Amino acid sequence: MPEVDVRDISMYYEVSGEGEPVLLLHGLGSSIRDWEWQVPRFAEQYKVITCDIRGHGRSSKPPGPYSISQFTADVVELLHQLQVDPAHILGLSMGGMIAFQMAVDYPQLVKSMVIVNSGPELVPRTWKEHLGIWQRLLISRLMGPQKMGQVISQRLFPEPQQTEMARTMATRWAENDKAAYLAATKALIGWSVAKQLPQINCPTLVITADQDYTPVSAKEAYVKQMPQARLRVIQNSRHATPIDQAELFNTAVLQFWAGL
Repeated sequence: MPEVDVRDISMYYEVSGEGEPVLLLHGLGSSIRDWEWQVPRFAEQYKVITCDIRGHGRSSKPPGPYSISQFTADVVELLHQLQVDPAHILGLSMGGMIAFQMAVDYPQLVKSMVIVNSGPELVPRTWKEHLGIWQRLLISRLMGPQKMGQVISQRLFPEPQQTEMARTMATRWAENDKAAYLAATKALIGWSVAKQLPQINCPTLVITADQDYTPVSAKEAYVKQMPQARLRVIQNSRHATPIDQAELFNTAVLQFWAGL
């Protein structure tokens, strides 16, 4: 299995295809496996690199605390060792946060960004936002990843034809290490690079589902602060757009890369 020592961990990664390098960064509680609808398509034209972020999948799961800056430094070291930087960076949710941090801390390594159902900060400000975060932490702490996977999978894939998607997600989520998942969740809370948005000059495509956790208007607001960013809304989709609308998602991403 392809693993490489990155800083203080062993990171699992996979490489498919040839061409310009693209790096796909998964979301919280996810892994390489959840890019199964993207890798074969993208690898027809690009060198596709996927990896399991610290605390996830087949990568090491050391004790926390974790941080977005730490995740980012891990990924940057992986790119250096694979000798493929700079690269096009695509990140979903937590992966989008890592992409933002890369663009701020290592702009020379980022050819372009695709940010999917994510944003430049996770700073709860309203009672509803605080409640949502603490509910998630409480469920994870008391009932573990299995229960969290059941809750989230039903929320993301509620339609009758999405039963298999929900089942697959719940099964994979249950495999998360409880301590590592909690450490990764806590790493997101309070993180922000919102003030640095005007400094991010790489071409950026922000993709949002029409039914994502955060409204389309939130993405519209931060896209306006970025010199080379544009927004694409995908209809009839929730937080896991690369899965529930894979064809539309893949087409949007490939068109963006082709136009660079």
